[in-house]
Amino acid sequence: MDHIENLTRYTANVIDEFVKNGVTDVVISPGSRSTPLALTFTEHPDIKEWVVIDERSAAFFAMGIAKQLDRPVALVCTSGTAAANYFPAIVEAYYSRVPLIVLTADRPHELRDVGAPQAIEQLKLYGDYPKWFHEMALPEATPNMLSYARNKAARAVYMANEGNPGPVHLNFPFREPLTPDFTLENIWENPAMPTELQPVSSVMDGEKYLSEQQIELLNQKLADGKKGLIVCGPQTDKRFAQAITELALKWKLPVLADPLSQVRAGSHEKDHVIEAYDAFLRNKTIRKQLEPDYIIRFGAMPVSKAYLFYVKEHAQVKQYIVEGSSGYREPTGNSTEFIFADPVMLCRAIQSTSSINEVDLSWLNRWQEMNLISKKHLLSGKESAITEGEVVRGLCEVIPDESTLYVGNSMAIRDVDTFFMTTPKRVRILANRGANGIDGVVSSGIGAAATGKTVTLLIGDLSFFHDMNGLLAAKHYKLNITILLVNNNGGGIFSFLPQSNDKRHFEALFGTPVDIEFKKAIEMYGGEYAQAMTEDQLKDLLAASYQHEGLSVIEIKTDRTENVTWHREKWNAIEQEILQDWDG
Repeated sequence: MDHIENLTRYTANVIDEFVKNGVTDVVISPGSRSTPLALTFTEHPDIKEWVVIDERSAAFFAMGIAKQLDRPVALVCTSGTAAANYFPAIVEAYYSRVPLIVLTADRPHELRDVGAPQAIEQLKLYGDYPKWFHEMALPEATPNMLSYARNKAARAVYMANEGNPGPVHLNFPFREPLTPDFTLENIWENPAMPTELQPVSSVMDGEKYLSEQQIELLNQKLADGKKGLIVCGPQTDKRFAQAITELALKWKLPVLADPLSQVRAGSHEKDHVIEAYDAFLRNKTIRKQLEPDYIIRFGAMPVSKAYLFYVKEHAQVKQYIVEGSSGYREPTGNSTEFIFADPVMLCRAIQSTSSINEVDLSWLNRWQEMNLISKKHLLSGKESAITEGEVVRGLCEVIPDESTLYVGNSMAIRDVDTFFMTTPKRVRILANRGANGIDGVVSSGIGAAATGKTVTLLIGDLSFFHDMNGLLAAKHYKLNITILLVNNNGGGIFSFLPQSNDKRHFEALFGTPVDIEFKKAIEMYGGEYAQAMTEDQLKDLLAASYQHEGLSVIEIKTDRTENVTWHREKWNAIEQEILQDWDG
């Protein structure tokens, strides 16, 4: 058997095994050494290939698809620094628990560390961020080696999904020539194995759950608490909202719901959902008055810094954190009991047992009253020139049912936290909140849109600038996406921080205005551009954009200083009314 046949059958068995284990999409960045992988993926009838030229953009694009589909997406690139450009997205995928299968082509062993071109050290290139790394053997097509190839491919898919999902990395050394021969017969099969047994490593994997005794013990620990608090941080389980709101209704407890918890939007009951907590927990007196008996948190730490202060100031309170598999996501350092169990199964198991003892109904009522006061102020008023908070308010009214809102970091996610209220619309809210970077967000949003879902991307100007080349995928594949570009000409979030008091260095180091006419860049990528001056105009433009095919960008220009003042006026009004109500 010659080199080309070895190469073809080996690579084809790897890729066919990916397909048999549920992989449907691959994102490919062009290169020579990755030719066997790129061509064979493209040749397979059951894989959708996406070609994204820039590797950093490609990796974030793949992550957007994986987030939207809730399944692993494969990534393919050539050797050298091309592979290094995947690193930021792999870091984000690790921390945000997104399954990616990273396939890097490499020089064969005899061309490493000898000065050969485009050869870098790719073994464990991404450190400990991949859940699993394997250096693949050089291609052979013996029955044993084809079984080996399938085994590693199946294991890669399993490891990407297992426990906390995340990235895995396979490194493929290839010798030249690199072009497979697709005229060979039965390349997708291992001839030594019957067709029905081709998937080598099928796996049965169950959910984690607590025993009856553990559930009873948990109930006993919570029984004396009359003022409990349920907190829902970022997570993506579509079953969760119904389960947690049913539990809150039975236990008569408030539910602090981060926008990325998927609890604010949907058809489930929301009477106990508190979405405006970030606004009123900014006040230290209010935080002090709201001391709970215990806190149960599901999902990652919420976006809200005010909630972080609240937890730190009540360090003596019993805290329980529920993780579906494993993990220690507790940045305050408070004493915490971790519960490793499927959150939905846990909620249902608790509901099936007897209710906790007496609850303090005034506790729930107080949270609900403060929430209503906050929403009244946050949703009232209409400025002559649109503000950043009004952008989110207008978006909430117009965003279609059964759609996705992808949110950038810094101010964008914080304004969604503050102004995106509960809604019966089924809106999935996604963001890259693992490492919280501003890089790659355009590509991730467009990747989410590649699945065919209606997607709105809310993003700031610096983050948009950082990843403008991500727009090429939307142009190339004629993807439908609406981008709300909030342009305050710099890093708006820094205006809320103490650094803003340093007038001498602030603009150069933190404000960082880019002074770019984004309209020209958007038109370069074939997008439709519009600028909204008022909230009503924004809503009209948004509604029209959802009828438009392709890329639509609506820019909103704001002033950073005025934005800080407007937000603080809202927060001050909320605090004053709540504190007056208490005094009265």
